[in-house]
Amino acid sequence: MDVSFLGGPRPQRGVGVVAPFDFALDRELWRWVPDEISLHLTRTPYVPVEVSLDLARLVSEHETLHEAVRTLNAIAPEVVAYACTSGSFVGGIAGERAMCEAMTRAGAVPSLTTSGALLDALAELDVRRVALVTPYTVSVTRSLEEYVAEAGVAVTGCAYMGLTRHIWKVPYRQVSEMAHKAVRGDAQALFISCTNLPTYDVIPQLEAELRIPVISANQVTMWAALRRLGTRAVGPYQALIDPAARTGPLRPEIPGLPEVRGLPDEEQQQEGWT
Repeated sequence: MDVSFLGGPRPQRGVGVVAPFDFALDRELWRWVPDEISLHLTRTPYVPVEVSLDLARLVSEHETLHEAVRTLNAIAPEVVAYACTSGSFVGGIAGERAMCEAMTRAGAVPSLTTSGALLDALAELDVRRVALVTPYTVSVTRSLEEYVAEAGVAVTGCAYMGLTRHIWKVPYRQVSEMAHKAVRGDAQALFISCTNLPTYDVIPQLEAELRIPVISANQVTMWAALRRLGTRAVGPYQALIDPAARTGPLRPEIPGLPEVRGLPDEEQQQEGWT
């Protein structure tokens, strides 16, 4: 049968993605990607450590990232993204930049990380005050706060879940509840951390309820990677992706919302807002 009339397949441009060994949201990443782009994922080697600062450091060692990027070289992606928030903020801004340099050396293509993409997204939205939601323990959450503060952005409120495993199983309902607890009246945006935490469908709803931009780890990663290719991510009614969604009044003070406390002292560190 003559199928020459089909003319395909269409040319594809590639984005390489290095993810931690326990990453479970491949499908969510694809939802931000237009048809002419392909994602090529690889994972870091398994280590028997729960989600913690130790795990963040282990999966982000330069040698580990170098080997992961090398597995993508044969596919020749045009950009490589390290899709791990804690792994890319645990070393601060200097550590994040060093990771990008190590990946670029390994793949000879531009490289970025989730935490670097977060700072780019905050700059794009002109945000100087941000609220945070994380699924992490208090120590990992504090490390994120320090990273954001190092970039000159104030953290106005924070809610964390205290989880060390199975983060991809957290339902949207819980993400939404945490968001409302974290956001104070003076927050200019909300960041939902962790690439293993599902967020795609909840972002538009939260933006409508909170009246501020809501950005998430997977969203900023795909937004930044696709921007490097000169194309746009797909995300209806998401302020970062659709400039038309950025207009509107700031979030007013809403009576009855619970006050968000700061993180507890060391001797009280267990879980927050669970």
